[in-house]
Parts: sequence; C-alpha cells; structure tokens
Amino acid sequence: MPPELSVQGIAGRKLDGVSAEVGCGMKPIELPREPRVLVVVLRRLGDVLLTTPLIRSLRRAWPGAKIDTLVFASAAGILQGNPDIDRIVTMPERPTAIESVGLMARLCKRYDLAISTQSGDRPSIFALLAGRAHAGVVPPRGSGVGGALKRLVFRRSTSMVADIHRVEQMLRIADALGIARVAEVVPPAAAPAHGVGASGRYAVIHAAPMFRYKQWTREGWRALAAGLVERGLAVIAIGGPDESERRYLENVWQGVVAVHPAAWPQTVSLLSAASVYIGPDTAVSHLAAATGCPTVALFGPMDPRVWGPWPLGGLTRPWLPSASIQNQGNVWVVQNPLPCLPCTFEGCERHIGSYSRCLDELPSRQVLSAVDQALRIGENAVPRASAATARALPG
Repeated sequence: MPPELSVQGIAGRKLDGVSAEVGCGMKPIELPREPRVLVVVLRRLGDVLLTTPLIRSLRRAWPGAKIDTLVFASAAGILQGNPDIDRIVTMPERPTAIESVGLMARLCKRYDLAISTQSGDRPSIFALLAGRAHAGVVPPRGSGVGGALKRLVFRRSTSMVADIHRVEQMLRIADALGIARVAEVVPPAAAPAHGVGASGRYAVIHAAPMFRYKQWTREGWRALAAGLVERGLAVIAIGGPDESERRYLENVWQGVVAVHPAAWPQTVSLLSAASVYIGPDTAVSHLAAATGCPTVALFGPMDPRVWGPWPLGGLTRPWLPSASIQNQGNVWVVQNPLPCLPCTFEGCERHIGSYSRCLDELPSRQVLSAVDQALRIGENAVPRASAATARALPG
C-alpha cells in the first residue's frame, strides 16, 4: 500500500430503501447490529474536528459498529486517539489517478453505510463507491442536475444550508439517519507536554492562522502578552511544524516569549490546564473550546455563525454574524464589527495573502477585555470534562 494512502489503526437486516431529507422523527436507517461505517471528510483540520459530533452520534447509536474515516493525510492528526473511531484512512489532497483508483478499489462496498459530510463531487463519489447504503449532505434543491442526482442516489440526505454552524450541519446528517444527536466535539487523545514548563496559572496563545487574511498584528499579540503578564499569567506560545509558520511566530514573539512546537496530543494537554487560550480563527481555537478551556477567538472576515468555536456543552443560540464581544459557555468571540463584517471573503483584496482591515484595526484592549471576562467567569461557566474523549456509550 502506498504510504500516501495509508490506513492508521487507533484506540482501538437489510437497508430500508428510504431517501429522505432531514426531519424530526425520521425513522432510523436499518443497519446490521454491528455495522461497518465510513465517514468521508475531505476538508481541512478545523472542519474535520467539527465532524466529530456526527461520529459520536454514530457511536452512540451503534456501540458495536466499526467506524472508519477518510480524511486528507494532513488532517489525520486531529483525530488521533479519538475513541469513537476505529481506523483513519488517509489520502493526499491531490492524488494521482493511480492513487485514486487504488483507494477506490480498496474501499469499494466494504461498508454497510458510507457518509459524505460535504456536497462536493469527490467526497460524494467516495461515499457512493464505499458503501452499500449512502447518506450525506447534498446541494440545495434547484441547484442543478448534480444535486438532483445525489439526492436520488443517497439513501438519506440533508441539504446544505447557508449561515448555519458546521456542527449543526453535521448533526442534521444524524437527523436524516434517524439517530439521536450527540453535540460533542471530541478532541484527540492528550499526551504530556514535556519541556514546556506549564505550571501555575498560564495562558496559551496560538497566533498563526494558515493564511494571511486571518492574521492579527504583531503589535497586537505583543501587547496582549504584556497584558497577560500584568494579570499574573505566564504566557505559553505554541506553533506547529510548518516552516513558514515557525518563521512567522519567531517574528511575532522575538524577544517576548519562546515558541514551543506542540503536536496535537501535547496541545490538548496544555489547553486542558490553561487559565485561558487566545487565538485566531484556526483549528487550535476549535480544539481549545472542545477541551473546556476558556477560549478567546479573534474573528475577521469569516462568519462565526458557521465557524465560531463550539463551546463545551454546545451552543444555546447561534453566534451573531458581527459583534464586538460575544460569549457562550467557555467561548468568547472577538470581532472588530465594521459595516462589511462578515464579508466571508479572503481578506480585503480577495486572496489568501491579503490583509484584513477588520483584524489589522482590532485593538488589543478589546481582546484583553474578553480575556478579563474569561478569567472572571471561565472557571465557573462550564465544568471541564476530564473524560471528554471517553468512548460514547448509550445513556
């Protein structure tokens, strides 16, 4: 098997023939008692993490199921040690034709149910090939022939809806399957963060989004760090293995704090004991929220109604599209609410290397105000789940 298409081990009746939209009281789809299920998630890290409530719902509905995921190799780490998953199947983001055909051959009809979490053609094709029954997200009605075909061939489906949270969209797949929702974002397994020196009261900062248009300013991050020290907190700056991220963080933090490279298991450990976390719109911010850490997320052009961090215990209402500071549970969303927000564009120049005025002009005092709120009530707002990654069992 080519290494790019590896299968990673972790943790270790007939179908009903109904094609349906999401609906309250949907009849549960009929599967064997211990079905084989594949969940296809061909997106980036944060999107993959926000699919874990659907996977937990599947585990709760079928405790003896064998549940696999198909993800990009670059996103597999965010699922490592997830107790609801039996295997992670990976593929490159741009596979060759030979690689694609080989993967399709290995997956073909191996599963009782295959679920596409996206409405695009590639994840839908993998689900159709892998499963004897299929379910997933389809384009809205009236969107063309492709959407109509997917709606026809999927045993159960739910339409893609604009401006709803990604977790809500995933849970609508659970609705379509006729199973109970379990609205828990599940972090990867934790491991000790040796060498970081995390003790006492400390704040974790991850300042590096993947793209320029989600970046805050160097001056803002440094003023934030100074404010945290004034509040009696040690500052732990973390980063990933990417060379461009390392250079960016060295420039941000030079002369202020050291940057600690942290893999996902170590990051979970640091976040689980932190007094507060601050970061931009990234997978790390979603992960911080899932651990129960008081989380301050800086949002620019993207819409928090769709991508705002999911608090431990879930949302009681949708995030607003724009506000100075919003709080739900253990999460605070901070924005510079210009009239154009949220434009959902890739910055003011409409490309990933663009600046975003809303972030460039976001004052550090506003971020520190959210931090003060998080420090005051974060410990009492939502109790941290020490067993957040425990395997979901029937209630």
